[in-house]
Order: sequence, then structure tokens, then C-alpha cells
Amino acid sequence: MNYPKILIAVAVMAVVTYLPRMLPLAVFRKKINNRFVKSFLAYVPFAVLSAMTFPEILASTACLWSALAGLITALILAYFNRGLLTVALGSVGVVFLTETILRCCGIL
Repeated sequence: MNYPKILIAVAVMAVVTYLPRMLPLAVFRKKINNRFVKSFLAYVPFAVLSAMTFPEILASTACLWSALAGLITALILAYFNRGLLTVALGSVGVVFLTETILRCCGIL
């Protein structure tokens, strides 16, 4: 692995998620009461993290079908308010089963 690139990527993610939260504190002296601005600032880190990880979700497995199966499983588990560990393990398990089945059928 190329560790300097990984460290740079982590630093960029930290800056990108920290700046939108820190700038209002540095710029505005009064408490922010606008619901839109408060919700925007609350969801920026999640949106940035999602935008950076979503393409990798589809490219990290042996084939697109197993990636889609894992993604759909994660979305369903998250929709039903399962915990982060349950969602992660469930989607990894489905990816593993899907790739195992595809290998047994000779598709992979």
C-alpha cells in the first residue's frame, strides 16, 4: 500500500468535514438559530463521507453483482435501524455468499 497517499486522503477528509463546522464558529459571533443552516452543518460530514465512499463500494468486490447485493443489504438493514456493526457485518456476509455462489456456478 502507498501509505503517504492514504494519510493525505485521511487529512483531506478531516479538513473537508471540519471546515464547514468550524467556519461558522469563527465567522459568526451569535448563536445560529436558523434551522436550515443548522441542519446543513449537521449533515455535511455525512454527505462528504458518502460521496467519497460510494464509488469504492461498487468497485471493491470481485464483480458488480456482489457489490450491489452488499449495498442493497446495507441499505435495507440501515432502513430498519440496525446498528452500524450489524449493517457492516450483514453486507460483508452477503457479499461473501454472493461471490461464493457465483464462483460455484462458474460465473466468477
